[in-house]
Amino acid sequence: MSKDVYLTGITTTGTPHIGNYVGAIRPGIEASKDLATDHFYFLADYHSLAKNEDPDRISQSTLEIAASWLALGLDTAHACFYRQSDIPEILELTWVLTGMTAKGLMNRAHSYKAAVQANEESGSRDPDKGVTMALYSYPILMAADILMFKSTKVPVGRDQKQHVEMARDIAQRFNHHYGETFVLPEPVISEATAVLKGLDGRKMSKSYNNAIPLFADEKRLRKLIMKIKTNSLEPGEPKDTADSTLYDIYRAFATPEETAAVERRYAEGIAWGEMKQLLFEYVNEHIKPARDDYRRLIDDPATVEAELRKGAERAREIATPYLAEIRSAAGIRRLGW
Repeated sequence: MSKDVYLTGITTTGTPHIGNYVGAIRPGIEASKDLATDHFYFLADYHSLAKNEDPDRISQSTLEIAASWLALGLDTAHACFYRQSDIPEILELTWVLTGMTAKGLMNRAHSYKAAVQANEESGSRDPDKGVTMALYSYPILMAADILMFKSTKVPVGRDQKQHVEMARDIAQRFNHHYGETFVLPEPVISEATAVLKGLDGRKMSKSYNNAIPLFADEKRLRKLIMKIKTNSLEPGEPKDTADSTLYDIYRAFATPEETAAVERRYAEGIAWGEMKQLLFEYVNEHIKPARDDYRRLIDDPATVEAELRKGAERAREIATPYLAEIRSAAGIRRLGW
């Protein structure tokens, strides 16, 4: 029986925040220690081009995200950790898959539909205003990411499930036309994975400017936590943990026993300022051991680059011969062989 293959991509469009940590980085690093499965973790820098990011920001984000995963203990001896743009086979596969992808399928992509809806709501006569082909065909590049390494399991949030389903659709169509070539992936959505709210109570996101950077220094971390939105209940008044950003963040980091203790303190009417200080101290102690390693790696990008190059070499050992099989199946072959 063949191993399961897990694949996770991280788009290089910002500084990692604590929501990224509890939602993707921490479970991904824990999974990387499972020797019974194969793991691929990649920096999706070509995907960032679909969002028209600043070039220097993409480069800096690549360094920050890679340094975060390494500082927090990703097992690169087992897991393959690479940069998407170092694997040219992925882009070639994207074009092969484009030939198998129905336009109607892309019309149904959430990201494209959201852009069209925004244009219609703004009164634009052109529903495709501002829509680039990179945005429109984003799911095809994601399908290439997934299919290139015969991924069987793709951990995603609910908002990304559609992309894995699209990868399956494209792979099935290719297999129908050219024979069994691709492994069909399955989305993995963990009910236990935390989705944190940010400073303003909305989902923590760099696009909302409400995120808490994962490796903010102590002074900034405390300042940001003190800005988290709360209600007007006074000290001594019982407080509900439901819909409390402070409680949700604490629970995402703490043990069940520690969480239960905080629940009791909510019932007793803990002051918001006291709860914010408690949260700061807990998160800071949790992150502190990796913070120094992160700073060291940020100051030594050559070490990070070496890790990514090493991962790319391993990834291409798989991608190059597999792409040759795919090309041959589709009729792209040398003559006279």
